[in-house]
Amino acid sequence: MFCIYVSIEMEKREKEDSYSHILKYTGLFGGVQGLNILVGIVRNKLVAMILGPDGMGLVSLFNSTIKLVSDSTNFGLSMSAVKNVSETIDTGNEDKVREAVRLIRSWSLLTALLGMLLCIVLSSLLSRWTFAWGNHTLHFILLSPVVALMAIAGGETAILKGARQLRNLAIVSVYNMLFALVCSVPIYYFFGQAGIVPSLVLLALAQCVTTIYYSYKLYRPSFSFSIRYIHQGEGMIRLGIAFVLAGILGSGAEFVLRSYLNNTGELYTVGLYNAGYVMTMTYAGMVFSAMETDYFPRLSGITSLGPQLNQMVNHQIEVSLLLVSPMLALFMVMQPILLPLLYSGKFMPVLGMMKIAVLAMYFRALTLPVEYIALSRGDSRGYLFLEAVYDIAFVLLVIVGYKYLGLVGTGVGLAFAGLINLVVVFVYARWKYGYSIASTVKLYTLIQLPLGIATCMVTYLLDGIFYWMVGLLLAFVSLGISVQILRSKTNLWNALVEKISFRFHQKGKGVDHD
Repeated sequence: MFCIYVSIEMEKREKEDSYSHILKYTGLFGGVQGLNILVGIVRNKLVAMILGPDGMGLVSLFNSTIKLVSDSTNFGLSMSAVKNVSETIDTGNEDKVREAVRLIRSWSLLTALLGMLLCIVLSSLLSRWTFAWGNHTLHFILLSPVVALMAIAGGETAILKGARQLRNLAIVSVYNMLFALVCSVPIYYFFGQAGIVPSLVLLALAQCVTTIYYSYKLYRPSFSFSIRYIHQGEGMIRLGIAFVLAGILGSGAEFVLRSYLNNTGELYTVGLYNAGYVMTMTYAGMVFSAMETDYFPRLSGITSLGPQLNQMVNHQIEVSLLLVSPMLALFMVMQPILLPLLYSGKFMPVLGMMKIAVLAMYFRALTLPVEYIALSRGDSRGYLFLEAVYDIAFVLLVIVGYKYLGLVGTGVGLAFAGLINLVVVFVYARWKYGYSIASTVKLYTLIQLPLGIATCMVTYLLDGIFYWMVGLLLAFVSLGISVQILRSKTNLWNALVEKISFRFHQKGKGVDHD
């Protein structure tokens, strides 16, 4: 009887530790991302006031096209190299670590040159594909160094991640965002749209230099371009091909959609759509930033399919859903204030799109932890299949939505694309990996998702005092439920209380460990 009791208590403690670990690192990396977003909000507000929707649309078109070229030529080093460095560091052999770093830097430089040359060669085609007006060939030639700088920075970032330099990564991220604020705003203010290309080049240069500075402090610069040495990176490159293809699919989908909006509508429409997309899909996504850094390596460490993998995935879904749901509900209610505050009153026509598009993030919270199973198993074909299904659904549904309902239809398209992705991912994971949804995941979804849908309906059906009363009530109900569940599942709250009590006790004795 005693053994059974001990076993139950140990199982309970393991589950609590699992929830606490996920919550802790989600908060850590989400907090860093949140700080960057706050700085980005200020920057976007100022840039939106200076450039307006047309200028924001132009920035969006240049960025999406350059990202497409970058994703097509970087061989996925920013992801695959992390695994290479991390595994080598675990061996404890410093010589092997330096060799791995040299290999990554050599390949990064080669991909940088390839990307820059490809951007120059295709500049005329990129201009015709992206714009229905004017000749922007020279602009893409001038932007080609951005592709090279992104490849180099990606390689150095992978080295920092593989070496687990999380503090330095956070510092680099904050510095880059601050420089973007300080540098781009004055350029846009004095030169307007003519300053877009120089600003993008300077930002890429600053990001590259900052990342190199911290990476070179850790490992001194070294390169080798012998054929025999370069061949050693083939395994790393093969692993990165899946990421390259997925990146091409994602960037290509964004490229096709923005080009369609630009050609069928106008640049003003692209600027509005981009503002709505960034606010709903990017800012809310900061909760998921911990997955690549913490959750993915832990999931990859599970060697076989079965209960352990299912439990880890389900715990991640639960915490993600419980954290993001109150944020999304409150975000929906506050959009009439946040949109003109973060951008300007000129962007209010996109409000209808944003109200519905937020629902896609509920589906994202459920889907993303399951999508990582394919990557953790090395199932590149499965990963690419899931990415392709989503990207195709995304492009088709958003285009159809825009055709019949305008900008509001793009929000409907985003929501339905997220729902289709959810169904496909869960069915595939059940068939291929034997993944089963926990009853708690179903329960929390049946609680939080209807609250989100109800909040969305309130934003459309009510106005005035009733809008704020009912909308805020639903948001705080969602928050109360999440807090209560997370508190019951983790020991973080008790640990925090004990730590505070201990500190006060020590202070009372005149002891200070600081």
